[in-house]
Amino acid sequence: MISQQAKESIERIFYQSARTRLPAHAGDACEITALDAHLANKALANHIVVLTISSIVFRFLLVLHFDDDKTTRDYYLRDAEGRSLAEALMEVGNLCCGAINQQLIEYFPDLGMSTPYQLSGACVPFLTELKPAYLAAFRATIGANVQIGATLCVCASAPIDFVAHVTEVEESGGELELF
Repeated sequence: MISQQAKESIERIFYQSARTRLPAHAGDACEITALDAHLANKALANHIVVLTISSIVFRFLLVLHFDDDKTTRDYYLRDAEGRSLAEALMEVGNLCCGAINQQLIEYFPDLGMSTPYQLSGACVPFLTELKPAYLAAFRATIGANVQIGATLCVCASAPIDFVAHVTEVEESGGELELF
């Protein structure tokens, strides 16, 4: 129920949003690689952060996969004391999902975003239980060696067809968007 051009549009929106929001520090590179389709319902790391954008016609899940390892902790928790890696990635994920939401709202004006939540990576295979119309996996390499996995899952209750004209957005300081 999702056209090929809509799938490509979702991917373009994700790529642009991830490149501008997943890096914790301005100027850090974010290289994104599409993974084989069979990895879309596999855990890419031990932990996941799930964010949801919902509309009348679809539910979009952004699943960020991460390992709580020294490299990732050092990158995202550089100056933060008393904060967990999961909290930092929920904040970064929320910025990324917010950027996706800002792009999608042009085509679907009735969007709402969930609060991010953390789960075990063991939950990822159950995404197929949602009967998604689109499921894809990606690997983001941030800076020199931080690895974050991402799964895009779209469940549609009506046909979806749109072409997103993705524009580069300026870096933001994380301001709130009010509805």
